[in-house]
Amino acid sequence: MQNTGIDEAVDAVGRSASFQCGAFVSFSLRVDPDSTTVVAISFRTNGCGYMIAAADVLVEIVKDRHLIDLHCPDDAELHSKIDRELSTFPPERRQCMEVCVDGLRSAFANFRARRVEEFRGEKALICTCFGVTEESIERHIDANSITMVDEITRLTNAGGGCGSCRMLIQEMIDRSEFQL
Repeated sequence: MQNTGIDEAVDAVGRSASFQCGAFVSFSLRVDPDSTTVVAISFRTNGCGYMIAAADVLVEIVKDRHLIDLHCPDDAELHSKIDRELSTFPPERRQCMEVCVDGLRSAFANFRARRVEEFRGEKALICTCFGVTEESIERHIDANSITMVDEITRLTNAGGGCGSCRMLIQEMIDRSEFQL
């Protein structure tokens, strides 16, 4: 298993545990700040073979992908990908898969939280997934006569993660159009 172990230089760590069997999984990931690509991801677990296999599949899904391409798949989509890769999990082992999905989500939440902490201060942070400030978005809107959120996403990645900032970005675009 090449995806196991601890990477000392990580940008985020996420953990989850099963109360049914006492097993845990921990994901660590590193994201290149310029390309916003997951350049390294690994996991540790004391879980069974099902948990190891599910974690390994999740690592392969995420590794070398741009954060914007991952765009927060829902649990059902991740479960489906694991099922396709490994065949269907026995019902009594589904919790092994759920613990892994929860641990991976926890790692991405930790990454976003760390990004937010970097931007404490006077600048308003609009996109916490990619650390894009209001000032940066406004600059791109004005310089490029932006009319659609997807154009901002293409230029800055803002709005390409969890999507919760897309309404704010649209309001900024609308406000800019009224000023023209």
